Amino acid sequence: MLLSEQAYRDIDREITKYPADQKQSAVMAALTIAQGEKGWVSPDMIREVAAYLGMPPVAVQEVATFYNMYNTKPVGRYTLTICTNLPCALQGGTQAAEHLKRTLGIDFHETTPDGLFTLIEGECMGACGDAPVMLANGTHMCCRMQPEKIDALIGELKESA
Repeated sequence: MLLSEQAYRDIDREITKYPADQKQSAVMAALTIAQGEKGWVSPDMIREVAAYLGMPPVAVQEVATFYNMYNTKPVGRYTLTICTNLPCALQGGTQAAEHLKRTLGIDFHETTPDGLFTLIEGECMGACGDAPVMLANGTHMCCRMQPEKIDALIGELKESA
């Protein structure tokens, strides 16, 4: 078992949302739970989720690689996803991304040498009016991310590490 008992209970709860013969419909939820516990979705985890849901591993792999919210490679303790789509770019998203790159010393899809941060270029996050926006660890939306706010967030995350 690659996950905790609690994670399997959480997956079981997601499975109950679907007809008994369609438990594979919980694949996205299962991947999200697995990633939440392990930080990323490894090939072993993909096989584990597939076996647990009774589906071919390639089908789980297709889901994990189709959606950009799943990390199929190890990432830092904190992922910072900055939106660079046109509305955010017009409101400073590109400059915010460049500031993050300089501050962290990495490019998109790279992790800092200390393993703390992974920088990801994101697609629209549905908060164009609050641009530029950034998603921290896939769950915390950060709005109007000017350089001083970016620096403050990085400082807070470093302190909490």
